[in-house]
Amino acid sequence: MSAIEFRNVFFRYNEESPYVLKNLNLTIEEGQTVAILGHNGSGKSTVSKLVNGLLTPQSGEVLIDEKKIRTSNVWEIRKKVGMVFQNPENQFVGTTVKDDVAFGLENRGIPRAEMVDRIHQSLMNVGMDQYINHEPHHLSGGQKQRVAIASVMAIKPEILLLDEATSMLDPKGRKEILSTIQELKKREKMTMMMITHDLNEIILADRVIVMNNGNIYLDTTKEQLFTHHERLESIGLTLPFTVQLALELERYDYQFALYPLNHEEFIKQLWTSNLDK
Repeated sequence: MSAIEFRNVFFRYNEESPYVLKNLNLTIEEGQTVAILGHNGSGKSTVSKLVNGLLTPQSGEVLIDEKKIRTSNVWEIRKKVGMVFQNPENQFVGTTVKDDVAFGLENRGIPRAEMVDRIHQSLMNVGMDQYINHEPHHLSGGQKQRVAIASVMAIKPEILLLDEATSMLDPKGRKEILSTIQELKKREKMTMMMITHDLNEIILADRVIVMNNGNIYLDTTKEQLFTHHERLESIGLTLPFTVQLALELERYDYQFALYPLNHEEFIKQLWTSNLDK
């Protein structure tokens, strides 16, 4: 069963501007974790806002669980789709971490006993339960984003959208969030869409879609993505350092079965495949 489907979708922000999406067709199956990559202006963030019903296409259809998003059902759709934005402070509404996680539950009329349990469980799942009574503005960037994820997870969405969720974080905060997402992926049976321009984040994805000029440029796996390194660089995407280093070593006859996605993979391949060098 498809969790998300785009059928011949065209979208632009106003009549004077060019189309951001041009006849986009895309199907994401239930339970998949999909990374959608692209440079600024490629259309990737527009995709996430259409999935959540924040935007409406000029033509074509967007379907969630095989139901077309309409004005009459958009609030029902949003109960199934949780969204985490790049700036966690834009999502904070409570004076404490507990109040912030409770906000979405209160809006849905969740009984108090269940609400208390969900608050504690969702904060525990992202490693933030000890901060339950803290004020959000006293937290680090990575901690704020983990609270934002907990707030979304508390409502138990079927689909989780992460729109540039690590782009405003320092390396430590980015590592924290990627670790949190990885744990959620193991624990929760949900469809996950990660919008990013950072090629280092694809390690969590089952499938990788690269957007360019409003349409799909590549649809592949994380293992095969960097076999297209020349195409990626041609549209302005920066290759991870490990891939750049592997490409440089290939000039000296080193061999890599697959381009390494992180330092551990790089060292393993360098050691096992090039012992005679």
